[in-house]
Amino acid sequence: MKFTISVLTPYLAALSLLFYSTALTPATNMSDRLFQAHNQFKEKSLTQRRFKQKDILPLIAQRQGHPLYKVEQVGESFEGRKIQTIKVGHGPKKVLLWTQMHGDEPTATMASFDILNFLEGKNDGFDDFRKKILDKTTLYFLPMLNPDGAERYQRRTAQGIDMNRDAAARQTPEAAILKKLVDTIKPEYGFNLHDQSPRYSVGRSREAAAISFLATAYDYERSINPVRERSMQLITGMNRELQRYIPGKVGRYADDHEPRGFGDNVQKWGTTLVLIESGGFVGDPEKQYLRKLNFMILLSAFESIADNSLVKENREKYYEIPENGRWLYDLVVRNATVKQGAKTFRTDLGINRNEVSYANASRFFYYSKVEDFGDLRPQFGSMEIDAAGLTLERGKVYPTAYKSISEVSKLNALSLLKQGYTYIRLTATNGGGNLGLYFTPAPFHILRNNKSAPVGTPGLGSTATFLLKKGDQVKYAVINGFVYDLDKFEAKGGNGIVE
Repeated sequence: MKFTISVLTPYLAALSLLFYSTALTPATNMSDRLFQAHNQFKEKSLTQRRFKQKDILPLIAQRQGHPLYKVEQVGESFEGRKIQTIKVGHGPKKVLLWTQMHGDEPTATMASFDILNFLEGKNDGFDDFRKKILDKTTLYFLPMLNPDGAERYQRRTAQGIDMNRDAAARQTPEAAILKKLVDTIKPEYGFNLHDQSPRYSVGRSREAAAISFLATAYDYERSINPVRERSMQLITGMNRELQRYIPGKVGRYADDHEPRGFGDNVQKWGTTLVLIESGGFVGDPEKQYLRKLNFMILLSAFESIADNSLVKENREKYYEIPENGRWLYDLVVRNATVKQGAKTFRTDLGINRNEVSYANASRFFYYSKVEDFGDLRPQFGSMEIDAAGLTLERGKVYPTAYKSISEVSKLNALSLLKQGYTYIRLTATNGGGNLGLYFTPAPFHILRNNKSAPVGTPGLGSTATFLLKKGDQVKYAVINGFVYDLDKFEAKGGNGIVE
């Protein structure tokens, strides 16, 4: 298989995948209707995943005094940020949902506010559905449980503790708040809502797990009592609906018991707990499509809880969902010929594009490295290049040094790449502005302050900048992990790196 791409982000080429034909056909069931209607309820102030608590506080405040809701401050984070719940509905079945106990996992936070917008609607064809949910359930939303972590866009709390491993010791105030809510509310159902790495695969396949589930185990024996059985039944129904939109892209976590984990303990404490992880989907770097899927499957799950239809599901189908694997890289280059001294050999390269935060963690750029080197036949790439017959080489440094990134952006990128130039030097340290400190839209590896280029053949641990040549002809340039097919080049750039 040969897969090449010349785009601004590693996902943009597949953006059309977001627009399934189902969005253009008449809805056949409630899940379809919810899926198709999502845009009218989508919270328009949340469009990117690196938002902070200040961005959602107005969304909570505007519901203060609204007859549909009860908003309550239930505590403070370690750094003194308010933690609030939003209660909606008046039914006997209590449901507790919490998001962002890991600060860099915001997909379900966005979806939660979409759901609240939906529950406020009327006269749009969903009134009977809303009434069923609000009459039969009481929903307690706890958005952004870890606001200190969200401020830094990091997994852990300000104390450096993984809150999802703090259910037993409760060394964090945030964990103590969640435990108190479970004890006070005594929810019959709970949803522990997370994001996971986009590099988890569905089993041993090349498919990234877009959504993953877990019916958490409450003991080492992974026993199944009625509480946990309902988790499996809920997941079975949600998976069936998701397969309509992301067939083959739903995974399941291994259910080994984690005695410190909140999911495991909430299940042990008597609440039917479903853990949902939003992973990776090609063409959706900001997770807006996964947000839409969260909106749809959570509302569908609420209906299953409201009318108790979940008990009709066969729990054994839960085990038919493939377990998550770790078989994916962002880019795999296969069968490249590498020269070391007088010898040559063939190898594969596994490359990941890692996010590096800047601007107070409100933005990021990619910094890509070769993370594996050798025989990668068991692994897959979200993108792949078959480099059979091609030689991997370090690119050259362009002889002219420039003062700023803006000067570099005016160069004929295709011409220089074809000549084998991948590195360009800047005489200035900052490159003419803050943007130049981190990355550039130009498809080059920028060396600040006349820094020297790396030497030797790119290998394990190297920044993923190199050429793939057929004889003297450059066929592909890989700049910071972004691929440029020079026969199909578009001078849009990628995420060039500045060092």
